[in-house]
Amino acid sequence: MGQEESSQLSTANYESLQYRTVGPSRGGRVTTVTGVAKEPGTFYLGASGGGVWKSLDYGTTWKNVSDGYFDTPSIGAISVAQNDPNIVYVGTGSDGLRSNVISGKGVYKSIDGGKSWKHIGLRNAGQIGAVEIDPNNSNIVWVAAIGNAFTSNLERGIYKTKDGGENWEKVLFISDKVGFSDLELLPGNPNVVYAAAWKAERKPWTIISGGNRDEGGIYKSVNGGQDWVRLNEGLPQNTIGKIDLAVSPVDSSILYAVIEAPEGEQGLYKSSDQGGSFTHVSDDIRLVNRPFYYTNVELDPTNPDIVYSNANPLIKSTDGGKTWRVLSVPHGDNHDIWLNPSNPQLLIQANDGGANVSFNGGETWSTQFNQPTAELYQVEVDDQYPYWLYAGQQDNYTTIAVPSFPPSAVQNPGSAWIINTGGCETGPAVPKPGNPNIVYANCKGRFGVFNKLTGVEKSYYVGASNIYGHNPKDLVYRFQRVAPVHVSPHNPDVVYHGSQFLHKTDSDGFEWETISPDLTAFEADKQVISGSPITRDITGEEYYSTLYSIRESSLQEGLIWTGSNDGVVSVTRDGGKTWSNVTPKKLPKGGRVESIAASVHDLGTAYIAVDRHLLGDAKPYLYKTTDFGKTWSLLTKSGSGIPSDYTTRVLREDPVRKGLLYTGTEYGMFISMDDGQSWEAFQQNLPVTPITDIKIYRGDLIVSTMGRGFWILDNITPLRDQGISSLGAKPHLFAPDKTIRYRYPLVRSSGTFPAYPRTAVYIDYYLPDSKSEVQLDILDKSGNTVVSIFSGNSLLKSSVEEVEDMNLSTTFRYVNTRLEKGRGMHRFAWDLRSKGPWHKNSRRRYRNGPMVLPGQYTARLTVGEQQMEQSFEVLADPRVEAEGLTLDKLQAQGEWQQKVISLLSEARQLQDRLEKDLKKAKGSSERQEKLKNVLNKLRNAKGAYPQQMLVSQISYLYNMVGRTDQKVGKDVQERYEELKTVLEELNSSLD
Repeated sequence: MGQEESSQLSTANYESLQYRTVGPSRGGRVTTVTGVAKEPGTFYLGASGGGVWKSLDYGTTWKNVSDGYFDTPSIGAISVAQNDPNIVYVGTGSDGLRSNVISGKGVYKSIDGGKSWKHIGLRNAGQIGAVEIDPNNSNIVWVAAIGNAFTSNLERGIYKTKDGGENWEKVLFISDKVGFSDLELLPGNPNVVYAAAWKAERKPWTIISGGNRDEGGIYKSVNGGQDWVRLNEGLPQNTIGKIDLAVSPVDSSILYAVIEAPEGEQGLYKSSDQGGSFTHVSDDIRLVNRPFYYTNVELDPTNPDIVYSNANPLIKSTDGGKTWRVLSVPHGDNHDIWLNPSNPQLLIQANDGGANVSFNGGETWSTQFNQPTAELYQVEVDDQYPYWLYAGQQDNYTTIAVPSFPPSAVQNPGSAWIINTGGCETGPAVPKPGNPNIVYANCKGRFGVFNKLTGVEKSYYVGASNIYGHNPKDLVYRFQRVAPVHVSPHNPDVVYHGSQFLHKTDSDGFEWETISPDLTAFEADKQVISGSPITRDITGEEYYSTLYSIRESSLQEGLIWTGSNDGVVSVTRDGGKTWSNVTPKKLPKGGRVESIAASVHDLGTAYIAVDRHLLGDAKPYLYKTTDFGKTWSLLTKSGSGIPSDYTTRVLREDPVRKGLLYTGTEYGMFISMDDGQSWEAFQQNLPVTPITDIKIYRGDLIVSTMGRGFWILDNITPLRDQGISSLGAKPHLFAPDKTIRYRYPLVRSSGTFPAYPRTAVYIDYYLPDSKSEVQLDILDKSGNTVVSIFSGNSLLKSSVEEVEDMNLSTTFRYVNTRLEKGRGMHRFAWDLRSKGPWHKNSRRRYRNGPMVLPGQYTARLTVGEQQMEQSFEVLADPRVEAEGLTLDKLQAQGEWQQKVISLLSEARQLQDRLEKDLKKAKGSSERQEKLKNVLNKLRNAKGAYPQQMLVSQISYLYNMVGRTDQKVGKDVQERYEELKTVLEELNSSLD
């Protein structure tokens, strides 16, 4: 392999480009939880799109333990071995079969308490409802496989391993349409097993939950799974749906089952003879509210009459299920609960807002604002400084917005910057260009205009009709649960909104105009009441044949593209007067057109991403047209670089470099440098989770995820450099992007979440080897050196030190950085600081200088004997300009800063010199007394709260003139002259 080829391969992963998470810190959907009996403070949660998290402090903090090991973030079941808490098994694939459920990828095992994991099989088992470990032998494990949520598959069934997952045996199978939602081992005799069969399949237009008596029910084995019998007595005999089981640990004869069944037969069943017969205890509808999504029953481990049911409400019975009361939890839509077997007052519970721990049986709970597992449907950004990110968050009562980095000074940045922006969980929330206080918000087809200043929302629903619960064929307007809203790039007052028609308003929704015919396939057999054969479920996400994506070209007003959730692509070139169906001819029908990108480079070019996994087809479908949709080319052919089961959700075009594309899939990010002809992973440090949307804004790559919140990759300018595709034997300096001169507000955070960077110019460079020393110089427009950074200086090891100065009531932050060496791409973040004052401590010397002024600068990289230069611009903060601080005023402040820096450096150096002279002097002499006298006037005495002497007074002045952008006050100017005179007098006294 030649040098150039080797270098190209080493840079393929762009390792220096890293994403950062900005939250929100509020939790998302958690479908399974468990605790560790032998370690009361240890708990696990499994999120539907966020992976496995572990807490060692009763839910006070959570840490992800599955990143880097799991191929899917969707978790169905977690089980900890009773005899060894280090042994943990996880079944992937959430059992709540929503339309946005993420597929499972089998079973994982840890033998070190979640520090590391090994995949142990059942990759095609789909969603996993339960994992149970033999309490006597942790190598014997049982798995209940529901199967593929969207199509029939033979991998459904009950599985058992006797060797810790090395080998699996399918011990119970009914059909490729029937899986198993739960299983339980009999306490005291794990060879006795109960299993709950469930016929389930999700379609884009309906949910199938249940079948005839041969397609569901409870099965029992008494010989470790070799033989099974179907339990019948007292149970529903005909149609039967989802079932969840619970066996009492203190009385193994007692078995409970919550069963989805026709009216009158649904609810809680109880057996007192290990399933020999059952009694219908309760038909309370709350037990089986949306059973495909919930259905969970659990018992108090010390009392079989205390029963918990997780569904829309969390309810509790203390009389064996006869009567129930609602337990208040931090969030609704409940999925799972675990109670400590020694102390059932200590428990953890899971719902759509996260996981919460209680010490007192559910009277009070731990917070859910410490779990960054938000499921976000899309991302929009506003045009303020700094910009904010907007989205609908699954099961949140409103859409949300979070900042890209701190916009103000707050005490608790983790939760203080989540604001409500109208609409509801589905979104989208689209800020109005030019006025970020106005947000166009959606809630399942209901359009609103939210005002941040008042905190209220105006309602302007198209059709003004409640569409919940209807057969879609009867609706005048069919709105999908995630109905699109799009603001025209040509006129911020023009907003588009999609039902099966395209609607337009230029009056903030006061009046709507329908500007299209039905732009969907509208097949009659798909227009049905959702939910069969037992439970209706018509919440809007099952409405098929609606618009799902809208984009107007930024190059030509009136050129509008739409995509439907049943696979139709349409275009108008005259603002909606005439329309053409331009669906790619070879695209299999029925898929969801998740995104459309109208090219910013070529008028007739557009890109689409189509998702067909709800139809059982997980293949990626990305298409491009260059002729307004007359012809299309597939960008995801076999071998293109995206795996065959990575469903594509979004495709975006870079607005600067033509042919640079970004796509988000079910399991992560990909990038193409050649207009989609080939793709490579661009996951970097992103966790594995679905990418739901992408924005490229102000040089940043911004993504929303279905389980891990928002992420930002700052400054993607290196990707836009044509040289990145041909890096070889020569070093390369990439052109830095424009950087806004933000001042970081007064914010102190104890952790790394959210990840808000300090203001920096990102300087990216490539090195072909690790031999040469590297130097970076920043030059101003006159060619003067502002700062120099080296790779070989041992004093410049990268570090951050915060020092609190009680005398100034200020904390100083000292950042010491060095240039990275080694072959490959590197990124250096220059903090815009120029040379600061001299300091005795070499690690603080010349640090924390003034921020450079707005203007043109040059980065000069020296690698060995080679030099490269790239110019860049530092821009003024628009908020500072709005205050009236012009460049002239900032320059005047800079001049004062330099004066005070010189004075402070001179005073510190004098103090240092005199201290050294005093050490050298021996005995008692007049010279010593003179030195001590001057030093006493220069430096503070030791002890608490001493009188502030000259060096400290000058430092105080320096702090005043540099904390923010401002005119330097008259008192500072006068005080400077006073202090300068004092220093001159001290110098004179030494002569």
